Amino acid sequence: MTSFKKSFVKPFARPSELYTVEDSYWKKLTSPVLVKEFGPIDYVNFSRRAPYHFAISCSARVQVYNPVTKVVTKNLNKFKEAAYGATFRADGHLLCAGGEESIVRLFEVNTKSMLRQFRGHKAAVHRTYFTRDGHHIASFSDDKTVSLWDISSQQISGHYEGYHNDYIRAGCVSPISENIVVSGGYDKQINMFDSRTKSVTMSVDHESPVESLIFLPSGSLLISAGGTEVRIWDVLAGKLLAKLTQNHKTVTALCLAKQGTAIVTASLDKHVKIYNVSTFQLSHDITYPSAVLSIDISRDDKTIVAGTVDGIVNITKRDTSVKHNNENKKRQARAAAIVQSDGIDMTVPIMQPDQMSKFDSALRKFNYSQALDLVLVHAVAFKKPHITVYVFDELCRRNGLVQAISGRNSKQLAFLLNFIVRYIGVRKLSKTLTHVASTVIDCYWDSFDTCTLEVRALLTKLHTVVENEILLTKRLLAIDGLVKMLLISSEVLPDTTQTEKIDNKNAVKT
Repeated sequence: MTSFKKSFVKPFARPSELYTVEDSYWKKLTSPVLVKEFGPIDYVNFSRRAPYHFAISCSARVQVYNPVTKVVTKNLNKFKEAAYGATFRADGHLLCAGGEESIVRLFEVNTKSMLRQFRGHKAAVHRTYFTRDGHHIASFSDDKTVSLWDISSQQISGHYEGYHNDYIRAGCVSPISENIVVSGGYDKQINMFDSRTKSVTMSVDHESPVESLIFLPSGSLLISAGGTEVRIWDVLAGKLLAKLTQNHKTVTALCLAKQGTAIVTASLDKHVKIYNVSTFQLSHDITYPSAVLSIDISRDDKTIVAGTVDGIVNITKRDTSVKHNNENKKRQARAAAIVQSDGIDMTVPIMQPDQMSKFDSALRKFNYSQALDLVLVHAVAFKKPHITVYVFDELCRRNGLVQAISGRNSKQLAFLLNFIVRYIGVRKLSKTLTHVASTVIDCYWDSFDTCTLEVRALLTKLHTVVENEILLTKRLLAIDGLVKMLLISSEVLPDTTQTEKIDNKNAVKT
């Protein structure tokens, strides 16, 4: 006699967890510390050296804050007009800044002394950056030019003019080469310059005024922000890789987090969004009380500083204490036990042998009606419905479904119909329960006239639920057809812009 093999109820495939790793990482943020400044916060930049001081460019000064005490440690007030785009050198000892006076200034952070003034621009300088070697400064100006300044000689080592037709408000330098500089202007153009060739090596159109630019650490991918879009460009191929379109107002600032594996965007819609670099998918969203103009994150990801249009410096710390970590682990453990399937939360327990023995024993004795009774109880049917559906599948496989359903009283039949009505719309259960509902109708067709009012009401409800599901399916199929037609028509239609260009050229020749 062959032994009976106990059943194993396979849990549903687990979708993405409700509480993801990114959530546990970024939801450790503590209550923010708010500091009021005298005007909109133009730029925020962290030093790359511990203890990761950060510089705030606001009004006619640059202030250096301590991230622990949240107080100003250095006040650089050598500006007569507004100061813009103050950034640290990689070693944290020097700081450069532009301004409304069209002068690029170089400061020593510890002594607050101004070491250099680079004059040559004819309009405001909004962004300044040290090159990778730390010996040059790249400046981007409203006079539509880009300049490279040699720190030691205080002279221009590179000047690029005539490549932009509007203000240059965004720029960045390559993290792997001291010769590569990228500029973004309000003329929607992004140009990459190489100081060795004194020319443009790449030019692309962002299709909106460019507000911010940043390289990924590899130096092969460039991220641009302008309008409501963030675009990722392949620098080597000179082509667009992806678009991030989660914002509904202008994206004003970009920075990197998690050692360059996360892209952080700030927008006038009061949202700071964090994207995964590997998938370019949104992983977390932080909401601020007002529009965000600038943002930066310390290299250890412990401090987030955002500057707003109303002059508020929002300083937020990540709580990395043991107590907070334990709470997050417990929260993840609770969330991992819940699977959200078509709007219904169902716990997926680890099935132990003693939990399965009761209906397994009934199935082994071919007592199909008893096996069904054991899973048609409230504790199983409405808390672990996948177990009940598994028994239905097993009865169908054994051709014992009719035997298990037949001969039930009104109370048992009502419970069975209530279960079918509740879960027949769930995608993962609908196929089995549709067959069960059809079998129930076939078995009790001749006796429905003598059934109780409760059973009749449940049959009417089942009819309504099935009709609604059919109507929903038809609508989804119609939408699917429309979308396919639009996609096909977009591929078939000729490029009208190219045709117009050819016609215009022919007209000019004529």
